[in-house]
Amino acid sequence: MGLTILLGVFAVCVVAGVPVAFALGIAAVSAFYAEGLPLIIAFQRIVSGINIFSLMAIPFFIFAGELMFHGGIAVRLVRFASAAVGAARGGLGIVNVFSSMLFGGISGSAVADISALGSILIPVMKEKGYDDDYAVNVTVTSSIAGIMIPPSHNMILFAVAAGGGISISKLFLAGVVPGVVMCICLAVAAYVIAIRRGYSAEAFPGLKILALHFITALPGLFTAVIIVGGVLSGVFTVTESGAFGTLYAFIVTIIVYRALTWEKFKLAVVNSVRTTSMVMILVASAAAFAYMLTFFQVPSRMIDLMTGISDNPIVILLMMNLMLLVLGMIMDMAALILICTPIFLPVAASIGVDPLQFGMILMMNLGLGLCTPPVGACLFVGCAVGKVPIERAVRTIWPFYAAILVALMLTTFVPAISLTLPNLLAN
Repeated sequence: MGLTILLGVFAVCVVAGVPVAFALGIAAVSAFYAEGLPLIIAFQRIVSGINIFSLMAIPFFIFAGELMFHGGIAVRLVRFASAAVGAARGGLGIVNVFSSMLFGGISGSAVADISALGSILIPVMKEKGYDDDYAVNVTVTSSIAGIMIPPSHNMILFAVAAGGGISISKLFLAGVVPGVVMCICLAVAAYVIAIRRGYSAEAFPGLKILALHFITALPGLFTAVIIVGGVLSGVFTVTESGAFGTLYAFIVTIIVYRALTWEKFKLAVVNSVRTTSMVMILVASAAAFAYMLTFFQVPSRMIDLMTGISDNPIVILLMMNLMLLVLGMIMDMAALILICTPIFLPVAASIGVDPLQFGMILMMNLGLGLCTPPVGACLFVGCAVGKVPIERAVRTIWPFYAAILVALMLTTFVPAISLTLPNLLAN
């Protein structure tokens, strides 16, 4: 009865349009009340959910991404990417993917990637004769590189949801190869579609211009080196690395690039505070919700359910992928990380899947959900930036979905893709 109330109240709240963070909290408190548990425990779980030191890294990562967005780093990364790979047939599509890989590895946010790069690249692609739906689709799907390639605040959420026993530095390393593989698959899809549509190639600007754009972009690229390298080397904790990376981004955008005006700085602060508040409220409410899921033994029930259908690890992994894909289509990513991790991680562990590999499977599945209707935040933002109706974009986005699914299957069934770098460098 209590589990029915927990899930039922949550579903009703979501359908009624209640923000997911509040829906989780209301559902958890309702279940506490229905089970006769002291409500003080519910509020203790809510408070303890955000009383975690590593969560302090999230506002730093978000603020660093905003500073880089408004401080001119994104523009310089696009110029470097264009000089490096723009000469291929339909090169601006590949430039889009390559730029997302570079900027996503700094900002750690898919939506920030679309906002920064989409506003730059989509108009340019239209001017060069690319169809607007193609420009939007490449931008939308490649944006999820920011989820996979470190630093990513979503990986910190995963580590917290997993109970804190997973090394964040290893998670960062585990995301590099899957993220690069996904970008390669997307670049191939962009190239094939560009050939079919007859898009032209850009002229190669020459090695001198390429070197110049690389040098110009290098201070911005070094932000990711500081954040990730500081964590992996043991010089910084994740939180200290985020703080130092933010300070470095601030110095680069003001002193080196001189592009961060006072108005842009205020906008970056406001956006960071808004996003951080949303994430922290969500984490707090999800902590109480996850407690009740454990109380009702949902993880063990899920293991029994899936192993009852089949004891074949391949079948179980396919079922998990399917469930996560469907959930990613209808719910926000951060909420799903916090809800699904305590449910599906034990299932993955029961069939011998490493937690790091499961984290990458989870991230890629939910990242794809950000690009799919009806609740795809990246799809909505990309269509808004490109001024393309969602219905039109969805009709031609399928090859890019297929590219991500290829990368997802490789990540799911080839553990070495996720585990080689952590095993080599984090020990």
